[in-house]
Amino acid sequence: MRRLARLLPHPLLSFGLALMWLLLNAPVTPGTGLLALAVGLLVPLSLRALRPEPLRVRAPRALLVLAGRVAADVVQSNIAVGRVILGLRPGERRSGFVHVPLAITSRAGLTALAIILTSAPGTLWVQHDPRTGRLLLHVLDLDEADWPARIKARYEGLLLEIFP
Repeated sequence: MRRLARLLPHPLLSFGLALMWLLLNAPVTPGTGLLALAVGLLVPLSLRALRPEPLRVRAPRALLVLAGRVAADVVQSNIAVGRVILGLRPGERRSGFVHVPLAITSRAGLTALAIILTSAPGTLWVQHDPRTGRLLLHVLDLDEADWPARIKARYEGLLLEIFP
């Protein structure tokens, strides 16, 4: 059984990947079947090297509040970026880079923040320096808000509650 677990560390992931490969490469031929088997076996094996740390959500209420904020911000950001692209917002926009000092150090929290910031159009996570805790962020419209204060107030506090 241990041998099988080493060869197939995440059987549901393996099955899902192989099935998705077959669905995306229809019609099924012997070649696509072999490739689906290879993808289903090799991708989970390569992910084993990442060794994710155990994750425990400490504040479910904060997680729900964060999810609501992110959903609202993504919608608002889509509208704002659409207005800029379509030329509906008068005036000159200024894009650029912003340094954001972060207090959050957990890998899970930083990963969640990266997903949040890059899912909202108009922002892009560029770099994080773990020594200084500074995040380099590219923003499409610098005039809209004080970005470091906004990120700290809207996301970082909740992420620190969820992933201390």
